[in-house]
Amino acid sequence: MADRAEGALSLPDDWPTRADVSLTLNHMGTFDWDLTSGLMHMDRPALDVFDVHPHEYDGHPESLAHRVPPDEAVRLDSMVAQALKNGSDHYGAYFRIRRRDGSLRWTHTQGCVRRDENGRPLRIIGVVRDATEELADSTARVEVDTERRRQTSVVESTTAALAHARTVRDVIAVLKDSHGLEHLGATSMVMGLLESGGRIHLVAEGPEGSFVPGTRYTRVDEQYPMSEVVRTLAPRFIESKRDFADSYPILWPHIKGLGISAAAYLPLIAQARPIGALGLLYRDKTGFSSEERNLLVALGSSIAQSLQRAVLYEQEHDLAEGLQQAMLPRRIPDVPGAQIAVRYRSARLGRDIGGDWYDIIALPGGRVGAVIGDVQGHDTHAAAVMGQLRIVLRAYAAEGHTPATVMARASVFLHELDTERFATCTYAEADLSTGVVQVVRAGHVDPLIRDQDGSCRRLPVQGGLPLGLSAEFGRLEYPVSTVELDPGQTLLLYTDGLVEEPGADLDDGLQLLAELVHGGPRDLQLLADRLCEVVDERGGDDDVALLLLRRKGAYTPQAGGRLQQHVAQNDPEALRSARHMVRAAVRAWGARERADEIELVADEMITNALMHTDGGAIVTARVLSGAERRLRVEVEDRSSALPRRREAGESGVSGRGLLLVDRLTEAWGVESRGSGKCVWCEFIIPERATVR
Repeated sequence: MADRAEGALSLPDDWPTRADVSLTLNHMGTFDWDLTSGLMHMDRPALDVFDVHPHEYDGHPESLAHRVPPDEAVRLDSMVAQALKNGSDHYGAYFRIRRRDGSLRWTHTQGCVRRDENGRPLRIIGVVRDATEELADSTARVEVDTERRRQTSVVESTTAALAHARTVRDVIAVLKDSHGLEHLGATSMVMGLLESGGRIHLVAEGPEGSFVPGTRYTRVDEQYPMSEVVRTLAPRFIESKRDFADSYPILWPHIKGLGISAAAYLPLIAQARPIGALGLLYRDKTGFSSEERNLLVALGSSIAQSLQRAVLYEQEHDLAEGLQQAMLPRRIPDVPGAQIAVRYRSARLGRDIGGDWYDIIALPGGRVGAVIGDVQGHDTHAAAVMGQLRIVLRAYAAEGHTPATVMARASVFLHELDTERFATCTYAEADLSTGVVQVVRAGHVDPLIRDQDGSCRRLPVQGGLPLGLSAEFGRLEYPVSTVELDPGQTLLLYTDGLVEEPGADLDDGLQLLAELVHGGPRDLQLLADRLCEVVDERGGDDDVALLLLRRKGAYTPQAGGRLQQHVAQNDPEALRSARHMVRAAVRAWGARERADEIELVADEMITNALMHTDGGAIVTARVLSGAERRLRVEVEDRSSALPRRREAGESGVSGRGLLLVDRLTEAWGVESRGSGKCVWCEFIIPERATVR
């Protein structure tokens, strides 16, 4: 990645490098010392102060030991250790280094200690500079020039602020908002990034209203100051209006009305290659002192390092985000009887992305599966696992497995995958003709239900272990919760990034989300946008996936549409779910007048199959069109033994099942089905108009 990104920001190989450019400026460089890893990043000017070539430095401070006399090293180490121990935020010291020719030269360093919330030191950011001339006599060693202290402070504070910049926009914001421009006396800045082919992309335009048409993209061989410093790798200090007008006649007519009297253009160089240019614009100023030039060159080096990190960060993040987006559904299918809105918001505070996903699966019989899930971790591996898990879960659902089986098989798949990641997930299978929704939850946050009046409530769903873990511990039983979604009600599925905040209670987050949904727009797309906006405003550092499913009013399936439920033996939950399905079908298909009869007959048929056969049963409800509109209930089992109608026994408890079926239905019968049979019955129900 780094090699590819560097090539995209480099000039051709035969262009000069920084080593080819001779600058007569005193050396001042910056360093960033990570105390956890022990590695210290030093830019090129800092290495020059120690008279060390880049290939001689491996990132460990010990690599500089041969340049610091032993007595100086002991004194310097003692001073740094004392600052870390006593809680100091800053330290400064003069010490000598031994150059390649054996001569000793005075050097000055000043560092800023960054600590965590507990006061533990994490890193030191600072500057190092040649102080030979400054300490030419003993008096200068005691009383340091105030201006030099100010210059060092500006570089130090700006470098420290840039350490937290993640994107190019962050770098620009730091330079504008950290008072660095104010301390330098500049009124505004321009910045350009070098792209492939020798093109410079302007990313910071200077004062408001100062953009010069045609300069959004320029070339390094054109007569502009940024082009010149990128081409020559040397800073350009424009000391007067006359100098500006004579040197850049193409640009000057467009900016002379801005009151600019001087400018400093600096090449931004990282790893000895140019990545762009920075221009600082001044009013009421003429000329630059040697101290000012030293300061600006040191600042440009620090900015270049931060800018390169930001460019690489953005490229890596865009690649990772593109990978995840490619694994999410490209389009959401049109689902009759439903309105659907989905959103995915990636975290902008982390380099990588996570494994959040959503999916909508069209199922036979007019049903629809809705999935929301989150793979553990925030990296490209999490996204890759997410893509595989989404595909297999979709395949299991499309094969017609029950929601509990879909979840169990997905867990086994993840467990057998070559990964240590687990995933939380919620799978909801909805029949929009009846409003019956079967929900299975694997370690995920509970869904929400929004009513037609906007009120919102949490939907408690009994759950199992996360995917992968349930297979690991042999606990693959996933209870199914059945709810009815009335016309106009909305089911909200989401990942925990929508409700979790560091240090906050999850219940508080759920309550806040319910309030946001209650007060949010009625339009589903606008509501989804609003919820994502709230996360952005809150500055969440986690990915968020969101799926909203609203049942339209009174959708009625065409003939042949059906509901189906598998009922295993000794599974009370599945039996209740089947009864719930029949009850919802009766209500949705306009058979309320015969509701008691239909539910009683269906219950008898299901109970008969479970009591007198081996294995479970499959219950199906459907609407038949014809001369008379009929509701048909089928119970299929794996026994070839045909049922027979008989009188009730002496106890009067058993033997009444088929008598009830015969008395209460318009027709019933038994059909052979290969390895088993199907007992069916039909009820005449009134015609009803389809409400669109």
